Amino acid sequence: MARFTNRLAKESSPYLLQHAHNPVDWYPWGEEALAKAKTENKPILVSIGYAACHWCHVMEHESFEDEATAAIMNANFICIKIDREERPDLDHIYMDALQAMVGNGGWPLNVFLTPEGKPFYGGTYFPPKSMYNRPSWKDVLIAVAESYAKKTEEVHAQANNLTDYLIQSNSFGQTSVTQPEDNYSKVFNREISEKIYSNIIQIADKTDGGFGRAPKFPQTFSIQFLLQHYYFTKNEDALQHACFSLDKMIAGGIHDHLGGGFARYSTDAEWLTPHFEKMLYDNALLIITLSEAYQLTKKELYKEVITGTMEFICRELCFERCAFYSSLDADSEGEEGRYYVWAKAEIDEILQEDSALFCNFYNITDKGNWEGKNILRELVSACDFAKNKNIPERELRLLLNACKKKLFERRNQRIKPLLDDKILLNWNALMNVACSKAFAALGNEEYKKMAIENMDFLLQHLKGKDLYYFYHSFKENEKKSPAFLDDYALLIQALIYLQEITSDTKYLYKAKEITEVVTDNFSDEKKIFFYFTHKEQKDIIVRKKEVYDGATASGNSTMAYNLLQLSVIFDMPEWKERATKMCSALSGTIIKYPSSFAVWATFIQQLTYGIVELVITGENLEEIRKPFLSTFIPNKIYQSTTLENKEFPILKGKNVNKDPLIFICKDYACQNPVTELSALVSLLENVHKYNVKPIQ
Repeated sequence: MARFTNRLAKESSPYLLQHAHNPVDWYPWGEEALAKAKTENKPILVSIGYAACHWCHVMEHESFEDEATAAIMNANFICIKIDREERPDLDHIYMDALQAMVGNGGWPLNVFLTPEGKPFYGGTYFPPKSMYNRPSWKDVLIAVAESYAKKTEEVHAQANNLTDYLIQSNSFGQTSVTQPEDNYSKVFNREISEKIYSNIIQIADKTDGGFGRAPKFPQTFSIQFLLQHYYFTKNEDALQHACFSLDKMIAGGIHDHLGGGFARYSTDAEWLTPHFEKMLYDNALLIITLSEAYQLTKKELYKEVITGTMEFICRELCFERCAFYSSLDADSEGEEGRYYVWAKAEIDEILQEDSALFCNFYNITDKGNWEGKNILRELVSACDFAKNKNIPERELRLLLNACKKKLFERRNQRIKPLLDDKILLNWNALMNVACSKAFAALGNEEYKKMAIENMDFLLQHLKGKDLYYFYHSFKENEKKSPAFLDDYALLIQALIYLQEITSDTKYLYKAKEITEVVTDNFSDEKKIFFYFTHKEQKDIIVRKKEVYDGATASGNSTMAYNLLQLSVIFDMPEWKERATKMCSALSGTIIKYPSSFAVWATFIQQLTYGIVELVITGENLEEIRKPFLSTFIPNKIYQSTTLENKEFPILKGKNVNKDPLIFICKDYACQNPVTELSALVSLLENVHKYNVKPIQ
């Protein structure tokens, strides 16, 4: 019998292609499916997931590959499959709808819509038979089809009410916001910053690091807030918990001790058992955070892990070293985690006489620490372990590294998890920031080269030629989906950081140009916040405004940062005013729930302690720029130049001599330049301590 092929076979998304041979008559999201639903007056079933999603695979195997189940779906619904990473706008809308209906969400996301695209019922994973207090998928399909046929008016009324709710819940920022000078002192003050710190540290897990209970995500934005809080206040508890959290993640099973990189999250509180998928954005965020932690502490462990994570990305997620793929699956050979876990007997066979010590260090036993197998994790540090075993630490590390190399080579012979090889603008831009941050912290020229080549790729291959200035996704020379707010926001941020490590002002001009595109096409009616979608995009029922800092920063919080930076660089005070209005309008929520708005919280903290303008000039500025970049100064706006430059306000009038000079300024008023990095650090400590404005 010929293998069934549906319309998804023509798509490029690995997730959609996974479903191309389902007996379900899947459509991609688009006019053909939406028009057919209206013509036939059929409800739409939208199923949303992503390539690395374990439970998405489970539901596919159990239900979407089953011909009897597919027959019910095909007879009663227009069935649409969506890759949430290709269409995050649709995922946001229908996830919000599901959470409004049932109070929770997740993937796979299965939502039933009217022919007009309005949601009226949904859920996440449904089993093939009723279990786990969940109805079977077949029962759900039949019940929804009957309800739509027999209670059509009620279904449409429910869908209209739910859509009205989504629109209403999205209306924040439409009321008038007072001028920033009215709210500035009320929001951007040290008492508020301390309250935010208190609310973050209140949910800190002092036993296992991180925040809250299982499942546990890295929450890098909260860790960054703590690192910066220590920088401004010298509160040792803030630094201690930030580093403790990073150390626990690095020691845990969420960290791949053999191949580098991190899994998406831990299913338990102690970071042992990951959800084994590896996402580009998680690893980029951890590189950024570890780079800042290394700048602040110079802890060798962080340097090692940054290097290992960068090596993993170059090896597993790189397209010709100039672009980055999206993710690696949690599953291989039909099992979650199979690629990464070990039986002790296999390790004994590979390592021979070295196995006992290695297994002792990495918590490997005959019984296993997860479902009869072993996930590598460190229960004590190498230093303490060496002392306990009365062996030199250097000798221990050499042995462990040699053993890991042997296991890694054996692991490479296994069937690897599926690679999602689409290239996303927002995640690539975030990884570009990570390359710049890693270069700044470690000084590895390869990281700077990667950032430059990646930016060249994005500006060439993701650039649009028509109504949409950029596109969101790229694969096999095809661009898909108009770029969303976070694509633009992260691209602008990457350009700003790239300028910092290169001194090349072309990146600033491009950042300003793209910011103007965003303000023209994404601004809300009051010109305060930004919508997630372009004003000309018509295939959605709601234009959402995302402000929540979840797995990645919201486009709005990133744009607030961008507007502040560029307002000073180009002397555009209206952009700073808009950034502070955005923050002021959300301040009550940010203060109360800072772990969910941690990028906003960090922005409040930086404005509270003041933004400093730093300039390095000199024909030989490289001799001081590398140590300068490796210094943790989180609240800076920074430019450097080897030539006199009158085009930028903070460069204008700065002397350029053979030897480097460092200028510290605020509101374009500068102190006398210094020639030593230590003198700059001392000056900055006084500025932050007293929050004084440098006097010219």
